[in-house]
Amino acid sequence: MSPQFQRLVDRRPALSADELLDGFRPSERFGEVSFDTYRPDPAQPSQAQAVAELQRFAGSVSGPGSGGKGGGFFSRMFGGSSGAAKGSKQGIYLDGGFGVGKTHLLASLWHAVPGPKAFGTFVEYTNLVGALTFPKTVQALSQYTLVCIDEFELDDPGDTVLMSRLMRELSDAGVKLAATSNTLPGSLGEGRFAAADFQREIQVLADQFEVLRIDGEDFRHRGLPEAPASIADEAIEATVEQRFDGKVVAMDEFSELVEHLSVVHPSRYRHLIKDLDGIVWRNVHTVDQQALALRLVVLADRLYDRDLPIVASGTSFDEVFTPEMMAGGYQKKYYRAVSRLTALAREGMSDRA
Repeated sequence: MSPQFQRLVDRRPALSADELLDGFRPSERFGEVSFDTYRPDPAQPSQAQAVAELQRFAGSVSGPGSGGKGGGFFSRMFGGSSGAAKGSKQGIYLDGGFGVGKTHLLASLWHAVPGPKAFGTFVEYTNLVGALTFPKTVQALSQYTLVCIDEFELDDPGDTVLMSRLMRELSDAGVKLAATSNTLPGSLGEGRFAAADFQREIQVLADQFEVLRIDGEDFRHRGLPEAPASIADEAIEATVEQRFDGKVVAMDEFSELVEHLSVVHPSRYRHLIKDLDGIVWRNVHTVDQQALALRLVVLADRLYDRDLPIVASGTSFDEVFTPEMMAGGYQKKYYRAVSRLTALAREGMSDRA
């Protein structure tokens, strides 16, 4: 049976506020993970320690409906009536390099905590504010027991200040917070959390976070080859027929797709790729406009969440962003996107697809 072809450029998802909020949950990749399914590396004791600390933190989270009760933020932090364990902090922050299992652990925390809760990336929350407005976002998330923020980013001062304000508002409502960093190995103190930067960017909020450092190497590249070479464009249809037999595939000209991303709000990218089994991009090229490149980063994150294999012709993914971008202020985002697109391209060229 031949693949069923669609095009992402033909999709323009329109979502209500409730539909947007309903998407704030772990992706299929982390839909059933738990602390028990995390496998700490015996050579990295910080990993097992992180599991224990997160389990303790999960136990400190009050049930639904306790959010704004029991006094203000400082009274809750220092022995107020929020129900949190004595000495516990309002938030917990997981710091480490790419691929050490931070998202697995954050999703495990989300699964372990009762009540209404939200899980999304830093970018998804900033996009939510853009889609709903700040007051409506605060109103919606203040009803939650726990808000998890994956890949907290320090490379955009405006977005960081926005998120710090959002987290202060949620803290004042009694919402527990958990976040991970996306620190690039080799930068910001050899892949470590930059406490001075954190304190400067989100000011007093840093004092309420317990920081857990998680050591380890990037599991996505342990013993794996470099980015696979793209296939010739004239061979792409035969490859897709073989790899995606009977499946629903979105096939797009890469240049058209990148332009399409500029007119679809990033908060809708999760739904842009809904109900697909694979992705095909023809004539991939280096993206030299930063605004478009950053939107491609968001799409790469959503594709990785769905574990959608990619078959592509043209430039390999380790060259999809310019050298200046890879060395610039947003390098953490670009390195993450290259890592994830490369992993999906490997899947696209494997028998798993």
